[in-house]
Amino acid sequence: MDNRTLQICQDALLVAGIVLLAASALALVDRSLSSRLALEAFDQARAAGSAVEDGVTRQPHGGDGVDLSLWSETRIRRYEKSRSIENRLPLAVLDIGKLRVRVPVFEGTDNLVLNRGVGWIVGAARPGEAGNIGIAGHRDGFFRGLKDIAVGDAVELTTLEERATYVVDQIEIVSPESVEVLRPRGMPSLTLVTCYPFYFVGDAPQRFIVHAALERTVPTKPPDRTGR
Repeated sequence: MDNRTLQICQDALLVAGIVLLAASALALVDRSLSSRLALEAFDQARAAGSAVEDGVTRQPHGGDGVDLSLWSETRIRRYEKSRSIENRLPLAVLDIGKLRVRVPVFEGTDNLVLNRGVGWIVGAARPGEAGNIGIAGHRDGFFRGLKDIAVGDAVELTTLEERATYVVDQIEIVSPESVEVLRPRGMPSLTLVTCYPFYFVGDAPQRFIVHAALERTVPTKPPDRTGR
């Protein structure tokens, strides 16, 4: 390989490295910004007492001043869909004080969700319900701090209606096929799932599981003193 060819290869590798670094930086910025905006929206909704259903704020037709009277039904449906996605609130907020973790909980566990928060595992009990609530997160993302969690630590899960405090009572490492960790435990529970080992390069071969039992629940809405 002559010097010119070698230089071209080196330049190409340098450009590729810069592109990869830029993409990683943008992903980190998107993760941080998206999480912060979701938390702010959730806090504002709690303060305002916004009505939500399935984690989506409900807006009236044309609530933002848009006149829909001359629009076709197809265009209205597309518009409402875009607004529902834009105004989507997290199902809940997960707070682990010891680890300084406060992160929005969205529905599902695809990469988009887990880059912007943590995800409720569909099929497990839903945040705010009795049963075993399953929440997953990336070990190199919002759940990195789980490496320092211990039995006895408190974990809070807050919905628009209530704040539930759980206490960690078991930590285990299992295979990815061990779906029994999400089965009901005979008491209201929370199960956190991430990949393991935490610093493994590539697809991690195991799962780090944190089990916590419900200690108490308090409403987040002020009591209705009107008698209604």
